[in-house]
Amino acid sequence: MSGSAKALEPAFQGVGQRVGTEIWRIENFQPVPLPKSSYGRFYSGDSYIVLQTSPGKGGAYLYDIHFWLGKDTSQDEAGTAAIKTVELDAILGGRAVQHREPQGYESDKFLSYFKPCIIPLEGGVASGFKETDEEEFQTRLYTCKGKRVVRLKQVPFSRSTLNHDDVFILDTKDKIFQFNGANSNIQERAKALEVIQFLKDKYHEGTCDVAIVDDGKLQAEGDSGEFWVIFGGFAPIGKKVASEDDIIPEKTSPKLYCISDGQVKEVEGELSKSLLENSKCYLMDCGAEVFVWVSRVTQVEDRKAAMQTAEEFLASQNRAKSTRVTRLIQGYETYSFKSNFDSWPSGSAPSAPEEGRGKVAALLKQQGVGLKGLAKSSTATEEVPPLLEENGKIEVWRINGSAKTPVAKEDIGKFYSGDCYIVLYTYHSSEKKEDYYLCCWIGKDSIEDDQNMAARLATTMFNSLKGRPVQGRIYQGKEPPQFVAIFQPMVVLKGGLSSGYKNYIADKGLNDETYSSDGVALIQISGTSVHNNKAVQVEAVATSLNTYECFLLQSGSSLFTWHGNQSTVEQHNIAAKIAEFLKPGANVKFAKEGTENSTFWFALGGKQGYTSKKLAQETVRDPHLFAFSFPKGKFEIEEIYNFSQDDLLTEDILILDTHAEVFVWVGQSVDTKEKQNVFEIGQKYVELAASLDGLSPCVPLYRVTEGNEPSFFTTFFSWDPAKANAQGNSFQKKVMLFFGFGGSHAAESQDKSNGNQGGPTQRASALAALNSAFKSSPTAKSSASPKVPSRGSQRAAAVAALSSVLTAEKKGPSDASPVRPSRSPPSEGGSPAIVKSEEPSGGLESNEGSEAGTGIFEATQETNGEDSAPKSTTEETECVTVDSQSTFSYEQLRAKSENPVTGIDFKRREAYLSGEEFEAVLGMSKEAFYKIPKWKQDMMKKKVDLF
Repeated sequence: MSGSAKALEPAFQGVGQRVGTEIWRIENFQPVPLPKSSYGRFYSGDSYIVLQTSPGKGGAYLYDIHFWLGKDTSQDEAGTAAIKTVELDAILGGRAVQHREPQGYESDKFLSYFKPCIIPLEGGVASGFKETDEEEFQTRLYTCKGKRVVRLKQVPFSRSTLNHDDVFILDTKDKIFQFNGANSNIQERAKALEVIQFLKDKYHEGTCDVAIVDDGKLQAEGDSGEFWVIFGGFAPIGKKVASEDDIIPEKTSPKLYCISDGQVKEVEGELSKSLLENSKCYLMDCGAEVFVWVSRVTQVEDRKAAMQTAEEFLASQNRAKSTRVTRLIQGYETYSFKSNFDSWPSGSAPSAPEEGRGKVAALLKQQGVGLKGLAKSSTATEEVPPLLEENGKIEVWRINGSAKTPVAKEDIGKFYSGDCYIVLYTYHSSEKKEDYYLCCWIGKDSIEDDQNMAARLATTMFNSLKGRPVQGRIYQGKEPPQFVAIFQPMVVLKGGLSSGYKNYIADKGLNDETYSSDGVALIQISGTSVHNNKAVQVEAVATSLNTYECFLLQSGSSLFTWHGNQSTVEQHNIAAKIAEFLKPGANVKFAKEGTENSTFWFALGGKQGYTSKKLAQETVRDPHLFAFSFPKGKFEIEEIYNFSQDDLLTEDILILDTHAEVFVWVGQSVDTKEKQNVFEIGQKYVELAASLDGLSPCVPLYRVTEGNEPSFFTTFFSWDPAKANAQGNSFQKKVMLFFGFGGSHAAESQDKSNGNQGGPTQRASALAALNSAFKSSPTAKSSASPKVPSRGSQRAAAVAALSSVLTAEKKGPSDASPVRPSRSPPSEGGSPAIVKSEEPSGGLESNEGSEAGTGIFEATQETNGEDSAPKSTTEETECVTVDSQSTFSYEQLRAKSENPVTGIDFKRREAYLSGEEFEAVLGMSKEAFYKIPKWKQDMMKKKVDLF
């Protein structure tokens, strides 16, 4: 640290003080900050450093530093980028994860910062290169690869470049074409549409036409004919020629090497965390990825040398360019690194990073740099996810042998630790007639047979309700807020009532401690509101008391409420409610801490000391989304970084881990057999995360099906109901949203680009787009086998879509109302809202084994038309703009303002702040704020009284 302190890079002053991305380009061997307008554009002749700052545990920051090396960058510039990366890490306290990113082989994490893609450009500032003239438009041909993060690559503009296996984008001055190879991936086709929208907005001012051309569907006229004319006429295209880009290194069994004096020496023995000595550096070779692990006490110069050694190691083995290199600091290891070990025992929390931050803070203070970002953040307050709608119908069954016994209405809310229960809550949401919340509750003392029976019977109920419920597995002690809130109140008692539990107790010769209304029992009450007012029976001894809580003490016919001196009024009220629930009409005696009588202490076996410590709240942690696979029979996960709703592909099963609960999301197009194994997949993930990341083995586990996502799942996304309601496979859904079906603003976009309002060209483009979507090759590659819509549902969708267009035509320009998006404060999903008119849309049901491209699609196949403009993807990234009359001061907008403003959307108070005051209050720009998940936005707004 001392070395870097003497020569602090001026370009790095004040870095890492707020969440987001910062980029520098190496110019004359020095890092130069890149303007934000240039983010996402990388020149092949240059090297760049990219810093990503993310929120971590307890309010601290986490850092990822990437150095991007253009394919034509000089070796000296690449070396400078690597060295400056280590210096930047030192300035940040020495705990950043470092990534080497060669052009064309970037990691998913790096690409996720620049969705939908980065733009690779020729040229650069280095000697011998010249930046391209941005004013002169050039026709370009790209390949588009990747189903979540896109690798966009410019390829030679030639017919011979096209093939049957890839998706291509041809960007011309007046029109953008998407060419779908006959064997191309359905999900890559969908992603290509996102890239096209991005290119259209960035380089065509949002006004050019868009067309989809399918491989093998040649037409002399229309989009297909126009596409081939650009290439000099149609001719058969050849098979794909394998290139170095297509060589993907396989993951191999990890080998561990010790780095010493620039040499690597293999470490013998079974791979375990104990092999990583605190004073050394190591290299782990996993084939597709190489990790460099450095200890917290490693000096800066040694860290630089370790990365250089890794480069030399790869060169000596002639490894593929796509081999990733990641450098990790002790205590901040990633999932992908830890997953190479059978387990990752948690040790003491690293102290060096905080010490490092202190040294850096002192250094920056000497140089006059602000320290706001380096100050330790306060612990996050408890946050409550959305609860289910109130006044629903609740039904509870207790498992008894091979059957389920209904729990009497007056006893709903009582749970016994020796039993298992099935809970079905039916409620009405704002979007549907009925929604269902179906859970198994598993007592900590219940027997395995009852647990298995509860799971089987709950699954039977799930199937009988056509897979619509959110299905959960909940363990005693880990009940989520949504579960607790539907019981008013909820009490967990000792013992059990099932025959299985009774027999188990008898066979083991154990005492049956099942709660009795006339025995001795102590009930602990620690909750303060509807989502956490769960009461639990504890040992009836004085040491169980706590000055921060309330207790009910039952002794025969006597019932006491005991209020700790630090307990709250809310707890007092809940205690009275539970007393009435357990013993209706009973005379309750009051005992305040310090005023107890001898009868009270006698019931507890005598007066003894007890705790006066408040229970620590669990730290809020960022959610993570994972895909999974079973290579060679081993369960492995792959993180989807900076995830969004668009990553929920209908052909996939994905895992969302919020640390407080785990969701297994199941797409509609997933194979039926795979759907049956959802909880097994979830359990495998829980076991893996428990061993590597300290996840509780008893974390609530939910199954969520596409189209039935509850609010406590969607809160982790900027949720768009239009995307959720679209039908078909990934590409069909994207086409519907892109070309305006289901209520998007196609008419308005068409008006701007073609000067008509729903005329014949829009009709033709609409039908051509749908025809393209439904005539996707049945053999198209995908991670799963998507179901093909039936003839009937296709025809219905086409007729509905055509009807919508024809209706607009019939009205004519005078009375047709083109949809013109107007800016409003951000929607509840967190991103700015686009106000749209509602148009009828045809549902596209998925039915396996049906043919595509029939009926009306065939009849109109040769219609020549121009595509309407799609919805802008910048909607999700733009900050909200409000006119000067709609801007108010922070004091006026606060929820508890003495001079409140009226006539605004109070759910979006922050949108009415000026840009300057927004940053002062919330610590980030509007643009950065609306990129983070809604639940995190709400948490920040609550802290500053804007919620």
